Amino acid sequence: MDYSKDIQKAKYLQNRREFLRTTSRGLGSLALGSLIFPDVLASPGPKDIKAATLNNGGVLSGSHHTPRAKRVIYLFQSGGPSQFELFDYKPELMKRWGEEIPDSVRNGQRVSGMLAAQSSFPLVGSKFKFQQHSKTGGYFSELMNHTSGVAEDICMVNSMYTEAINHEPAVIFMQTGSQQVGRPSMGSWMSYGLGSSNDNMPSFIVLLSRGKDSAQNLNMQAWNSGFLPSHHQGVQFRSGSDPVLYLSNPMGIDQQSRRRELDYLSQLEAEQKKVWGDPEIDSKISQYEMAYRMQASVPEIADLSQEPDYIFDMYGKDARIPGTYAYNCLMARRLAERDVNFIQLYHMGWDQHGNLPKEIVKMAQSSDQASAALVKDLKQRGLLEDTLVVWGGEFGRTSFSQGKLTKDNYGRDHHPRSFSMWMAGGGIKPGMVYGKTDPFGYNIVENPVHVHDFQATLLNQLGIDHERLVFKHQGRRYRLTDVHGHVVKDILA
Repeated sequence: MDYSKDIQKAKYLQNRREFLRTTSRGLGSLALGSLIFPDVLASPGPKDIKAATLNNGGVLSGSHHTPRAKRVIYLFQSGGPSQFELFDYKPELMKRWGEEIPDSVRNGQRVSGMLAAQSSFPLVGSKFKFQQHSKTGGYFSELMNHTSGVAEDICMVNSMYTEAINHEPAVIFMQTGSQQVGRPSMGSWMSYGLGSSNDNMPSFIVLLSRGKDSAQNLNMQAWNSGFLPSHHQGVQFRSGSDPVLYLSNPMGIDQQSRRRELDYLSQLEAEQKKVWGDPEIDSKISQYEMAYRMQASVPEIADLSQEPDYIFDMYGKDARIPGTYAYNCLMARRLAERDVNFIQLYHMGWDQHGNLPKEIVKMAQSSDQASAALVKDLKQRGLLEDTLVVWGGEFGRTSFSQGKLTKDNYGRDHHPRSFSMWMAGGGIKPGMVYGKTDPFGYNIVENPVHVHDFQATLLNQLGIDHERLVFKHQGRRYRLTDVHGHVVKDILA
């Protein structure tokens, strides 16, 4: 089919009258803008964005310092896992079960709207047994037996804190550095800065799983590219025969036909770029070409038939079921082997306002074994050294009960002032417990780590100075950590 007429048509989309009408206003606005923001037309970074788009590279000409990690696997536990049932052992809560939390501890601090009508805040300890690890000194509940088995490989941080108290703002804050939607996620920032290590795969891949059917949904803004070029957003892999939507050729289309179509489409897009000057056109071309290359690479990655039985046994019985957390953890290892830079797993279902003892058992069973297996598997393959693994949610839970407290049942509300997460590999100091909360687990008393500190540390391990990876948008320079954040040097190996 001859597409030359379409290309010629694209060249002359605007006639003389239309050109004068639109550019007169545009040039006037441009002149005014240059007076208000003299540097608004300045180069956005040390490397041309168009070149980075076309060659699938990042805008940084090189890392700011020697990186300790090449890739990140972020095991995000959406809903706010209770640190009191998992990692932050507080015997004082058991001793004072049912007593009102002291005013001197709570200090009138904010609670979520779900507690607005609750007049009493009775303390509640965990029903589950804890054991102290002999070498690291960290505590692990009986729900985290597999994770305790890799205690010498992980760094447990018990002093995380955030500013958001509700789920969506807290998730967005943890992922993008802002409670407001529209900012780029961590994976997008990494893709923008460093590009991709595999020409046949996106640099940022997302996998979703649910620990229970009633789990709260996630906002896709958590893995969006925000104001960065759109080809830096996370590509979601799904369960089933087609992991990526619209990747397979429709009936009657073969690879040669698809190749010719993309070639003509690229020519048309290039002519559109000359007319409109929209950099997003480059992103679209890049995405088309990536999709074409993924048609060969994705089926091979999604084929687990060559994995030995002992690997499935290590990750757990659900590892053979697409869409489960265990399956996604195994997929994360396979993606890491193929040099995907940022692999984001979201595991939904940790929000237990009531019936916590029963519900958290289900969530721990779905997460504990597979998370620990991923660390072991990476280590035995020599990948843990340059892969940073992160496990944690958007905030913690309160040390007092939400709703009616009984001997066998209780719930916990959201608590942003302290929570636990762990990291492994990628130059993070192993076998370490960092940070401490008060006997009630309510306030941090030693080594607080803010969300922006965590983000700065993650970028640091990738060789990126969080203050120097910026993008100019609407006249302002933005970065993942906004105007905050310090690298937590105490936990670096």
